[in-house]
Amino acid sequence: MLRTRWAAFISIAALALGGCSSGEPENSASIARVRLLSAEQFSATIKDIFGQDISEQVPVSFPPFTRTSGLLSSGASSIGMTSDQIQQLQQSAVSIAAKVVDEEHRDFLVPCKPAAADAADTACATQFFTEVGRLLYRRSIEGAELPRLVEEAGLAADELKDFYAGLASVLEGVLISPEVLFITDIAEPDPDNKGQYRLDAYSLASRLSFFLWNAAPDDELLRAAESGELHTTKGRQRSVDRMLASTRLADGVRAFFDDMMGFDNFNSLAKDAIVYPMVTGATLADAREQTLLTVVDHLVAKKRDYRDLFTTRSTFMSMNLAVVYDIPTVGDGWVPYEFPAESQRDGLLTHVSFLASHAHSVRSSPTLRGKALRELFLCQIVPPPPPDVDFSLLEDAGDVPTARERLDIHASNPSCAGCHLITDPMGLALENFDGAGRYRDTENGAEIDTTGNLDGASYTDVIGLSKALRDHPALPSCLVRRVYSYATGGPVSISNDRDVLEYFNDRFEKHDYKVPDLLREIALSDAFLKVRYEAPKAATTTTASGPTQDGESSESIARVNHAPQGH
Repeated sequence: MLRTRWAAFISIAALALGGCSSGEPENSASIARVRLLSAEQFSATIKDIFGQDISEQVPVSFPPFTRTSGLLSSGASSIGMTSDQIQQLQQSAVSIAAKVVDEEHRDFLVPCKPAAADAADTACATQFFTEVGRLLYRRSIEGAELPRLVEEAGLAADELKDFYAGLASVLEGVLISPEVLFITDIAEPDPDNKGQYRLDAYSLASRLSFFLWNAAPDDELLRAAESGELHTTKGRQRSVDRMLASTRLADGVRAFFDDMMGFDNFNSLAKDAIVYPMVTGATLADAREQTLLTVVDHLVAKKRDYRDLFTTRSTFMSMNLAVVYDIPTVGDGWVPYEFPAESQRDGLLTHVSFLASHAHSVRSSPTLRGKALRELFLCQIVPPPPPDVDFSLLEDAGDVPTARERLDIHASNPSCAGCHLITDPMGLALENFDGAGRYRDTENGAEIDTTGNLDGASYTDVIGLSKALRDHPALPSCLVRRVYSYATGGPVSISNDRDVLEYFNDRFEKHDYKVPDLLREIALSDAFLKVRYEAPKAATTTTASGPTQDGESSESIARVNHAPQGH
């Protein structure tokens, strides 16, 4: 049965490819894709359908995604699965299905009782798979599909002498079917634009839900798809506005920023226990959580300007983090906190999450921090160092007290100077914070110089750097690029998406850089609804002359983002 479903999936994937039309640039359309669910999305689906009890108890093993154009989620459309990984998923499915029908859960999760617990019951099995199958497949169950599931459950129930075991055996197969594990963009002819294609209603519902909530469509969204309402202008606006008003929007925004900020590196991040004894695994977990709480509060709860995230002193604090931030004990749990005006803590760059994750285990790293600033927030790619870097000048320099002096020596090597010029000025402004993110005035007894320049904007300290980043023209356009990529399930193409990105940039600015408004603009756009086919292209080579953006040339990025071409 599993082999048949995987064969059917290949056919579905082939049908998903198509090509595209009104408020924004003419013929706006995104690429039709097939994407693997993330572990978080699969867990959210299980939680929504069967409850948190089951989603928390059952470990789910999914293959890791490759970060593509700045997002892990963009790698979901090019992931491969080994037989071992499929087997691990099957083991998880067995555990989930068993828990759904066990004596502790069946009265709540199976909507009916069989006539006899030791035999098949067609009516009860039909009711169960009609409800559960629709939510798992993210569409209605049609034709012979439902009778087949019911028949298989009946055969298993009679063989095992257990109605619930029969349900579980079929549910296990459903959970690992490609229709459940993959988000497939299925295209259909656009009735209003001959020769162009749009997502069918169920694909549109899935794209909306995973974009805004990072979870599968709920019953109300599926009903809007089933009725055809989702393909009407008013109906689609109604669904999008309902989703934006839901408390679940916080989950979606949180998932996006966790991905965009590269917080998956916290899964393996550690600090030297001798150098930083106050930094434990719990501290690092809280550092990640602090920034996500700040982002969601600022952007969703308070609906403030996205750029102000980089200058706001408002955040949240826990006991674990209070030690690193050197502030008085704040009590149990998370509490709102504002850094005082005289503090050097100013925006996301001064959060422990950013400072500690872009540093070494025993010391800070201006280069890593500057590289992260450019790549995470400005969508610029810093070329990797040459393989034969010569460290002899630095090694022969003896005791050099500060990072600035060490980097000055290192950057005197012409093969290193180009890249360090585009990373170190920003990273050095953050040198008042050690590798754990603690504040300091000196390094090895020497005063720390935090002056620098970010693409023409000079500053004397981290407050100035935060302000320069906040006002950088590439900051909001980078977010637009990332959000659009996240929404449509894969990397954008400057050659095809330039006009629509400029359109969203303009709309973002007109909405005062409010993220919920940007989400609404994208969710209601033709580019989100309509699809095109695009053959894979060879990657563009980057050079060491300056930062580029996601594989595109510096020149093309400068036109899109109105940013400097290089340094």
